[in-house]
Formats: sequence, structure tokens, C-alpha cells
Amino acid sequence: MAQFVRNLAQRALEMVNAAVTYSKPLLATFWHYAKVELVPPSPAEIPTAIQSLKNIIWSAKTAAFKHLTVKEAMLNGLVATEVLMWFYIGEIIGKHGIFGYNV
Repeated sequence: MAQFVRNLAQRALEMVNAAVTYSKPLLATFWHYAKVELVPPSPAEIPTAIQSLKNIIWSAKTAAFKHLTVKEAMLNGLVATEVLMWFYIGEIIGKHGIFGYNV
């Protein structure tokens, strides 16, 4: 029995070391992109965001979105779906469950 426990502990340690070795480059790549993509907007980027919003409103008013390529329309749809899913996930987290609020 002691031999079994010793072997199990050794195998577990080997598996943890293998997992750490495997995940180090993946985590380095993740942190590289996270530092760039997950920062809040700087004050210099706010006018660009406002102009982008104005362009979206103009596109909706003039129906310019009808002239998008299929690839651009698909990407816009995916971004809208992502934003909607984050809203739904936030609601689920906020109410601590999938169905209804605990009043």
C-alpha cells in the first residue's frame, strides 16, 4: 500500500510538472495579448470611439450597411453576438442564477 501511495504521489508530481511546462508558453502568449487588449481606453482614444459611434448611426440612417461585404457583415454580427452574450453572462452572475431574481 505504501508503494502504491509513493508511486501515486510521484506520478501526480510528474503530471503537475508536465502541465506547468506545457502551459508556460501558452500563458506567456496570453499575458502578452492581455496587456494590450484588456486595458481600458485612454483619453486619447475617446474621440475615436465617439467618431466610430457617429459612423454607426450614420450607417443606420442612410442604410449604408447594405453595401457591406459578407465577410464584414459576418464579423459585425459576431461582435454584436459577443457583446450580447457578455450582457447575458453579467445578468446571470448578478442574479446568482439562470432563472429569475431572488427577491
